Amino acid sequence: MAVSPAVLVLRALGLGDLLTGVPALRGLRDAYPGADITLAAPSVLAPVAALSGAVDGVADTGPLQPLPRALYHADLAVDLHGRGPESTRLLLASRPRRLIAFAHPSLPATSGLPHWTPDEHEVSRWCRLLAECGIPADPRQLGLPPPAEESPAPGVVIVHPGAAAPARRWPAPRWAAVARKLSEDGWPVVVTGARAERELAEKVAARAGLPGYRVLAGRTSLTTLAALCAEAALVLSGDTGIAHLAAAYSRPAVTLAGPVPPRLWGPPARPWHAILWAGRTGDPHGDRPDPGLLKLSVGDVLTATYRILAAYRTLPNLPVP
Repeated sequence: MAVSPAVLVLRALGLGDLLTGVPALRGLRDAYPGADITLAAPSVLAPVAALSGAVDGVADTGPLQPLPRALYHADLAVDLHGRGPESTRLLLASRPRRLIAFAHPSLPATSGLPHWTPDEHEVSRWCRLLAECGIPADPRQLGLPPPAEESPAPGVVIVHPGAAAPARRWPAPRWAAVARKLSEDGWPVVVTGARAERELAEKVAARAGLPGYRVLAGRTSLTTLAALCAEAALVLSGDTGIAHLAAAYSRPAVTLAGPVPPRLWGPPARPWHAILWAGRTGDPHGDRPDPGLLKLSVGDVLTATYRILAAYRTLPNLPVP
C-alpha cells in the first residue's frame, strides 16, 4: 500500500498569522491533494486550521520551539513562519527530504531558494514563496466556512479592544465612547477578548454602560468566536486576529491599523471593511499605544462605522436594530 506523502508546515504564531497564511496552505493542499499535511502551530488554533480545509492536523508548537520528533523526516517541510534563519534551522533539524523557505546567507541548504522581500503584504509573501518553488497559491483564497457551532449572539456589533502588544491597543475610554454611542442608537454591542483581556473588556463595557452579560471576553472558545464573528453585524477592532477573522467571513468591519501599514498586514480593502490608518509607522511590539494609532479619534471611528453600517444595513444577512 502506498504511503501518503508527509508535508510539514511551520507557522507557530497567532490567529491573524494563521489566517494570513491560509491561501498558502490551500496552495499546498491543491498541489498535494493526497498528502498528510501537518501544521506546526499552537494547538489553540486547531479549530480554525481545520476550517481552512487545508491541513489534516495541528502539532502543538510554540514560537521557535523545537519540533516534535514525530514530525521528523517529512517529504516536504515548508517555512511559513518567517525569513529565517531560526525557523528554517528548526525545519532543517527535522531532516526533511525537501525544504521550501526563504534563502538565508547563513544557511547553505537554502541557496537558490526565493529571496525575502521586506515591502510585501504578508498574504502575498507566502503565496509568492510557494509559486517560485513551483506551487501556485492564490492570495484571494482567504474565506472560511462557518463552524458547526451556532453563534451565541447573532447580529451583534463586536467591540474587540485588545491586541497582543500595547502598541496596537487603542485606548479603552475611546472604545467605550464608540460602544456607548452604538448601544444608545439601538445596536446590540458585545465586548470580546482573550481570558487575559477580560479586565480590559469589563472596563470598556462599564464605561459604555453595557450590562455585564455583554462582556464575552474570556468566555468564548476560538470556535465560538468564529461563530460569533461569522454572524456579526459589524466587527470593530485593532489590527489583530479578529480583524482577519472578519475578513475571512466577509463581515462589515472597521479596523484601526497602526503602527504597521495596512498594505503590509491589513485585511484586504473591500467596500464593507474600512481600515483606518494615520499614515505613521512604528514598533508593533511597543509597550505603549503607538502615536499614529492615537491620532485616530472617536469621531473618525464612528464616522467610518456608520458609513459601513449605512452601506450594508439592507443586506439580507445583516440584522438591523
